[in-house]
Amino acid sequence: MYPSRPRPAQVNAPAPFYEKIKKEISEKIASGVWQPHDRIPSEAELVAQYGFSRMTINRALRELTDEGLLVRLQGVGTFVAEPKGQSALFEIRSIADEIAARQHLHRCKVLRLEKTQANALQAVSLNVKEGTPIFHSVMVHFENELPVQIEDRCVNADIVPAYLTQDYSQTTPHAYLSLVAPLTEGEHIVEAVRATAEECALLNIKEHDPCLLIRRTTWSATEIVSHARLLFPGSRYRLQGHFMS
Repeated sequence: MYPSRPRPAQVNAPAPFYEKIKKEISEKIASGVWQPHDRIPSEAELVAQYGFSRMTINRALRELTDEGLLVRLQGVGTFVAEPKGQSALFEIRSIADEIAARQHLHRCKVLRLEKTQANALQAVSLNVKEGTPIFHSVMVHFENELPVQIEDRCVNADIVPAYLTQDYSQTTPHAYLSLVAPLTEGEHIVEAVRATAEECALLNIKEHDPCLLIRRTTWSATEIVSHARLLFPGSRYRLQGHFMS
Protein backbone atom coordinates (compact mmCIF):
# COMPACT_ATOMS: atom_id res chain seq x y z
CA MET A 1 0.00 0.00 0.00
CA TYR A 2 1.45 3.34 -1.06
CA PRO A 3 1.69 6.12 1.51
CA SER A 4 -0.88 8.83 0.98
CA ARG A 5 0.41 11.99 -0.61
CA PRO A 6 0.17 14.97 1.75
CA ARG A 7 -2.43 17.50 0.72
CA PRO A 8 -1.23 21.02 0.02
CA ALA A 9 -2.16 23.55 2.67
CA GLN A 10 -5.25 25.49 1.71
CA VAL A 11 -4.66 29.16 1.13
CA ASN A 12 -7.55 31.50 1.73
CA ALA A 13 -8.20 33.64 -1.31
CA PRO A 14 -8.04 37.36 -0.62
CA ALA A 15 -11.39 39.09 -0.31
CA PRO A 16 -12.53 40.94 -3.43
CA PHE A 17 -11.84 44.67 -3.36
CA TYR A 18 -15.53 45.59 -3.22
CA GLU A 19 -15.93 43.44 -0.10
CA LYS A 20 -13.14 45.42 1.57
CA ILE A 21 -14.96 48.66 0.79
CA LYS A 22 -18.25 47.21 2.10
CA LYS A 23 -16.53 46.11 5.32
CA GLU A 24 -14.99 49.52 5.99
CA ILE A 25 -18.23 51.41 5.32
CA SER A 26 -20.23 48.95 7.44
CA GLU A 27 -17.78 49.35 10.31
CA LYS A 28 -18.04 53.14 10.16
CA ILE A 29 -21.82 52.90 10.33
CA ALA A 30 -21.78 50.30 13.12
CA SER A 31 -19.30 52.32 15.20
CA GLY A 32 -21.30 55.53 14.82
CA VAL A 33 -18.69 57.42 12.79
CA TRP A 34 -21.44 57.80 10.18
CA GLN A 35 -24.89 58.35 11.66
CA PRO A 36 -28.31 57.72 10.04
CA HIS A 37 -29.05 60.38 7.37
CA ASP A 38 -25.34 61.35 7.12
CA ARG A 39 -24.18 61.82 3.56
CA ILE A 40 -21.17 59.63 2.80
CA PRO A 41 -18.37 60.51 0.33
CA SER A 42 -19.25 60.38 -3.37
CA GLU A 43 -18.11 57.57 -5.67
CA ALA A 44 -15.37 59.86 -7.05
CA GLU A 45 -14.18 60.70 -3.53
CA LEU A 46 -14.11 57.01 -2.54
CA VAL A 47 -12.17 56.17 -5.73
CA ALA A 48 -9.58 58.80 -4.78
CA GLN A 49 -9.49 57.62 -1.15
CA TYR A 50 -9.09 53.90 -1.77
CA GLY A 51 -7.52 53.80 -5.23
CA PHE A 52 -9.97 51.21 -6.56
CA SER A 53 -11.92 51.47 -9.79
CA ARG A 54 -15.26 53.27 -9.95
CA MET A 55 -16.90 49.94 -10.87
CA THR A 56 -15.59 48.42 -7.64
CA ILE A 57 -16.85 51.34 -5.53
CA ASN A 58 -20.22 51.31 -7.32
CA ARG A 59 -20.71 47.61 -6.62
CA ALA A 60 -19.91 48.06 -2.93
CA LEU A 61 -22.39 50.93 -2.58
CA ARG A 62 -25.05 49.11 -4.59
CA GLU A 63 -24.83 45.98 -2.43
CA LEU A 64 -24.89 48.00 0.80
CA THR A 65 -28.00 49.75 -0.53
CA ASP A 66 -29.62 46.39 -1.32
CA GLU A 67 -28.76 45.26 2.22
CA GLY A 68 -30.48 48.33 3.69
CA LEU A 69 -27.43 50.13 5.11
CA LEU A 70 -27.44 52.96 2.58
CA VAL A 71 -29.99 55.03 0.68
CA ARG A 72 -28.97 56.36 -2.75
CA LEU A 73 -30.71 59.37 -4.29
CA GLN A 74 -29.87 59.84 -7.94
CA GLY A 75 -28.29 63.23 -8.53
CA VAL A 76 -28.21 63.98 -4.78
CA GLY A 77 -25.88 61.52 -3.07
CA THR A 78 -25.63 58.44 -0.84
CA PHE A 79 -26.81 58.52 2.77
CA VAL A 80 -26.71 56.24 5.80
CA ALA A 81 -30.10 54.54 6.13
CA GLU A 82 -32.22 54.55 9.26
CA PRO A 83 -31.92 51.14 10.99
CA LYS A 84 -34.85 48.94 10.03
CA GLY A 85 -37.22 47.94 12.78
CA GLN A 86 -38.31 44.72 11.13
CA SER A 87 -37.97 42.58 8.05
CA ALA A 88 -40.70 42.32 5.45
CA LEU A 89 -41.68 39.40 3.27
CA PHE A 90 -41.24 41.57 0.19
CA GLU A 91 -38.41 44.08 0.20
CA ILE A 92 -39.72 47.56 -0.65
CA ARG A 93 -37.32 49.12 -3.12
CA SER A 94 -37.29 52.10 -5.42
CA ILE A 95 -38.14 51.16 -9.01
CA ALA A 96 -35.13 53.23 -10.10
CA ASP A 97 -32.87 50.96 -8.00
CA GLU A 98 -34.51 47.85 -9.47
CA ILE A 99 -33.91 49.14 -13.00
CA ALA A 100 -30.33 50.22 -12.22
CA ALA A 101 -29.60 46.75 -10.79
CA ARG A 102 -30.45 45.37 -14.23
CA GLN A 103 -28.01 47.94 -15.68
CA HIS A 104 -30.84 49.62 -17.55
CA LEU A 105 -31.78 53.28 -17.81
CA HIS A 106 -34.56 54.71 -15.66
CA ARG A 107 -36.59 57.79 -16.52
CA CYS A 108 -39.60 59.33 -14.79
CA LYS A 109 -42.31 61.48 -16.36
CA VAL A 110 -44.32 63.51 -13.84
CA LEU A 111 -47.96 63.86 -14.87
CA ARG A 112 -49.32 65.44 -11.68
CA LEU A 113 -47.73 66.92 -8.55
CA GLU A 114 -50.20 68.85 -6.46
CA LYS A 115 -51.65 69.79 -3.11
CA THR A 116 -55.27 68.73 -2.77
CA GLN A 117 -57.91 67.77 -0.23
CA ALA A 118 -58.27 64.09 0.63
CA ASN A 119 -61.33 62.48 -0.88
CA ALA A 120 -63.06 59.64 0.96
CA LEU A 121 -60.79 56.93 -0.48
CA GLN A 122 -57.56 58.87 0.07
CA ALA A 123 -58.61 59.75 3.62
CA VAL A 124 -59.08 56.07 4.46
CA SER A 125 -55.76 55.17 2.82
CA LEU A 126 -53.82 57.75 4.86
CA ASN A 127 -55.93 57.46 8.03
CA VAL A 128 -56.82 61.16 7.98
CA LYS A 129 -60.12 63.04 7.90
CA GLU A 130 -61.82 63.63 4.57
CA GLY A 131 -60.89 67.11 3.31
CA THR A 132 -57.48 67.10 5.01
CA PRO A 133 -54.78 68.79 2.86
CA ILE A 134 -52.55 66.12 1.30
CA PHE A 135 -50.09 65.81 -1.56
CA HIS A 136 -50.91 63.82 -4.69
CA SER A 137 -48.60 62.71 -7.49
CA VAL A 138 -48.98 60.66 -10.65
CA MET A 139 -45.88 59.51 -12.57
CA VAL A 140 -44.89 57.07 -15.28
CA HIS A 141 -41.60 55.20 -14.86
CA PHE A 142 -39.68 54.06 -17.93
CA GLU A 143 -37.05 51.35 -18.36
CA ASN A 144 -34.92 51.93 -21.44
CA GLU A 145 -37.72 54.26 -22.68
CA LEU A 146 -40.37 51.56 -22.27
CA PRO A 147 -43.16 52.46 -19.77
CA VAL A 148 -43.16 49.90 -16.95
CA GLN A 149 -45.11 51.50 -14.09
CA ILE A 150 -47.79 54.08 -13.37
CA GLU A 151 -47.34 55.40 -9.82
CA ASP A 152 -50.36 57.14 -8.30
CA ARG A 153 -49.42 58.25 -4.77
CA CYS A 154 -51.03 60.26 -1.97
CA VAL A 155 -48.79 61.55 0.82
CA ASN A 156 -49.38 62.83 4.35
CA ALA A 157 -48.46 66.52 3.97
CA ASP A 158 -47.85 67.02 7.71
CA ILE A 159 -45.16 64.33 7.79
CA VAL A 160 -43.46 65.24 4.49
CA PRO A 161 -44.03 69.00 3.98
CA ALA A 162 -41.40 69.39 1.21
CA TYR A 163 -42.74 66.56 -0.98
CA LEU A 164 -43.86 68.87 -3.81
CA THR A 165 -40.52 70.69 -4.08
CA GLN A 166 -38.43 67.62 -5.03
CA ASP A 167 -37.07 66.99 -8.53
CA TYR A 168 -38.45 63.56 -9.38
CA SER A 169 -36.44 63.40 -12.58
CA GLN A 170 -33.42 63.00 -10.26
CA THR A 171 -34.91 60.84 -7.50
CA THR A 172 -38.08 58.84 -6.85
CA PRO A 173 -40.85 59.43 -4.31
CA HIS A 174 -39.95 56.18 -2.56
CA ALA A 175 -36.27 57.13 -2.23
CA TYR A 176 -37.08 60.61 -0.94
CA LEU A 177 -39.71 59.38 1.53
CA SER A 178 -37.32 56.70 2.81
CA LEU A 179 -34.81 59.42 3.61
CA VAL A 180 -37.05 61.97 5.36
CA ALA A 181 -39.59 59.58 6.94
CA PRO A 182 -37.75 56.26 7.33
CA LEU A 183 -39.88 53.21 6.67
CA THR A 184 -40.74 51.12 9.72
CA GLU A 185 -43.65 49.12 8.30
CA GLY A 186 -45.11 48.38 4.89
CA GLU A 187 -48.08 46.58 3.40
CA HIS A 188 -48.51 45.19 -0.11
CA ILE A 189 -51.85 44.19 -1.60
CA VAL A 190 -51.38 42.54 -4.99
CA GLU A 191 -54.06 41.81 -7.56
CA ALA A 192 -54.53 41.27 -11.29
CA VAL A 193 -56.56 44.06 -12.91
CA ARG A 194 -57.63 45.43 -16.26
CA ALA A 195 -56.23 48.87 -17.04
CA THR A 196 -58.41 51.78 -18.11
CA ALA A 197 -58.13 53.18 -21.62
CA GLU A 198 -56.04 56.09 -20.30
CA GLU A 199 -53.71 53.71 -18.43
CA CYS A 200 -53.32 51.51 -21.51
CA ALA A 201 -52.24 54.56 -23.49
CA LEU A 202 -49.70 55.59 -20.82
CA LEU A 203 -48.25 52.07 -20.62
CA ASN A 204 -48.39 51.55 -24.39
CA ILE A 205 -50.34 48.31 -24.07
CA LYS A 206 -53.48 46.98 -25.72
CA GLU A 207 -56.90 46.88 -24.13
CA HIS A 208 -57.40 43.62 -22.18
CA ASP A 209 -53.64 43.13 -21.74
CA PRO A 210 -53.12 41.75 -18.19
CA CYS A 211 -51.81 44.17 -15.56
CA LEU A 212 -50.49 43.74 -12.05
CA LEU A 213 -51.57 46.23 -9.38
CA ILE A 214 -49.72 46.70 -6.10
CA ARG A 215 -51.36 48.85 -3.44
CA ARG A 216 -48.52 49.87 -1.14
CA THR A 217 -48.98 51.56 2.23
CA THR A 218 -45.94 52.63 4.23
CA TRP A 219 -45.61 53.75 7.84
CA SER A 220 -42.96 55.70 9.71
CA ALA A 221 -43.28 54.98 13.43
CA THR A 222 -47.05 54.81 14.00
CA GLU A 223 -48.20 57.13 11.19
CA ILE A 224 -49.02 56.34 7.57
CA VAL A 225 -46.66 58.31 5.33
CA SER A 226 -48.05 57.41 1.92
CA HIS A 227 -50.31 55.13 -0.06
CA ALA A 228 -49.34 54.26 -3.62
CA ARG A 229 -51.19 52.55 -6.42
CA LEU A 230 -48.51 50.93 -8.63
CA LEU A 231 -49.72 49.56 -11.97
CA PHE A 232 -47.47 47.36 -14.11
CA PRO A 233 -47.99 45.72 -17.51
CA GLY A 234 -48.14 42.00 -16.67
CA SER A 235 -45.65 41.16 -19.42
CA ARG A 236 -43.00 43.56 -18.05
CA TYR A 237 -42.99 42.83 -14.33
CA ARG A 238 -42.40 39.90 -12.03
CA LEU A 239 -43.09 40.03 -8.30
CA GLN A 240 -40.42 38.17 -6.36
CA GLY A 241 -40.07 37.64 -2.62
CA HIS A 242 -37.59 35.86 -0.39
CA PHE A 243 -38.15 34.71 3.14
CA MET A 244 -36.55 32.42 5.72
CA SER A 245 -38.23 30.43 8.45
